[in-house]
Amino acid sequence: MTFLPSSDRKHRRSPRAPLLPQKHAAAAAAAAAEPGEAGFDGASFSGAVFNLSTTIVGAGIMALPATLKQLGLIPGLAMIVLGAVLTNTSIDMILKFSRASKSPTYSAAAADAFGGAGRALLQSCIVVNNLGMLVVYMIIIGDVLSGTWSNWVHHTGVMEEWLGQHWWTSRAFLLLSTTLFVFAPLISFKRVDSLRYTSALSVGLAVVFVAITAGIAIIKLANGSITMPRLMPKLVDQTSFWKLFTTFPILVTAYICHHNVHPIENELKDPMQMKSIVRSSLTLCSAVYIATSFFGFLLFGDQTLDDVLANFDGDLGIPYSMILNDIVRISYGIHLMLVFPIVFFSLRLNLDGLLFPYAKIPIAFNNRRFYTVTAALMGFIFLGANFVPSIWDAFQFTGATAATSVGFIFPSAIALRDTHGVATKKDKVLSWIMILLAVSSSIVALSSDVYGFFNSDEGVGS
Repeated sequence: MTFLPSSDRKHRRSPRAPLLPQKHAAAAAAAAAEPGEAGFDGASFSGAVFNLSTTIVGAGIMALPATLKQLGLIPGLAMIVLGAVLTNTSIDMILKFSRASKSPTYSAAAADAFGGAGRALLQSCIVVNNLGMLVVYMIIIGDVLSGTWSNWVHHTGVMEEWLGQHWWTSRAFLLLSTTLFVFAPLISFKRVDSLRYTSALSVGLAVVFVAITAGIAIIKLANGSITMPRLMPKLVDQTSFWKLFTTFPILVTAYICHHNVHPIENELKDPMQMKSIVRSSLTLCSAVYIATSFFGFLLFGDQTLDDVLANFDGDLGIPYSMILNDIVRISYGIHLMLVFPIVFFSLRLNLDGLLFPYAKIPIAFNNRRFYTVTAALMGFIFLGANFVPSIWDAFQFTGATAATSVGFIFPSAIALRDTHGVATKKDKVLSWIMILLAVSSSIVALSSDVYGFFNSDEGVGS
């Protein structure tokens, strides 16, 4: 009998080992384990674009009109474009250095550059970022269904509006029902490509939201009931100046999709299409963001709330406004329900890597681990959605810390480390620029939040 060395018996996962099986191994295992998934021959270009776009266009879009209220129209729109450019640059870096190190995941690329500690730190940032985002999604869904409070004013939800205030229209009950009957089935898929159809629908619903908002704003602008919003920020004192920097985490969070780039790429028929997929997704999402921000701010002006969906609860000053309000809120609420499993996919994957670094079997093929981690995460998200008071609070925390690290600091640090000698001078210059922008803006944003908290200021989006 031959005995394996003790180090082999531990089945330690190498820092470079993929958290997901590679495409062909995954397809073979899925065919054996899940007969309904047999015959998978790789994800298509369009399916990948929809999945990545859905990762990007989540809850961040709802806070963008409030960022324009803080920054003014011209600087706000310029920052949205700049965010897209920097995101494309950082993802290009991740892909370039992942291929140089033959790393099939983002965390494996971090491990190649900084060892196991680097991988664990990145995974921790992804877990914090995605948890924060999913809590935000559930908060907005709760706002849509059951209503929300802002400045001591209650903005009714659609279920309250239709059925009145009862225990079955309460926030906790509606979120629990959504968790059990919508999220539970969708987060049970073990391949990201299985969500391509729901992702396509979610992008379509986001476009419906933009189209209706734009139509209402144009009609009101034409009949003279609204005026053009402020083009530049309104600075009245030192506090209002520093508050401008608190919008940076919101813009960073709006574009975070780095954690899903590798899972999508690993399932592609042709992985070399990934750069084109990223650019196509960012172009589509930037157009949606610009239109939403411009028309949302144009429509509500200085009355724009942190979550612009909450503004769609009263008379808009045009015929059928209440019907349009309900269509807008319901369409975007469903959109977020369909975005949820995409973000949850990488959250579960990275938390598993943190908790079970020595696991021999990937989480997709260990049902006990898969469903235990899934249930624990859903429980945490559900509790967070019922106790976090504002989406701006959640965005500020995750955007200024974890999202900034995942989106800009880690890609730049990997490029500067350059363990395989493939970085160009341009890569290094861009890396230093992104690190300086990310670190300085995050420090200022967090400092401004702390200052505002101890001076009893109103929330930035109020």
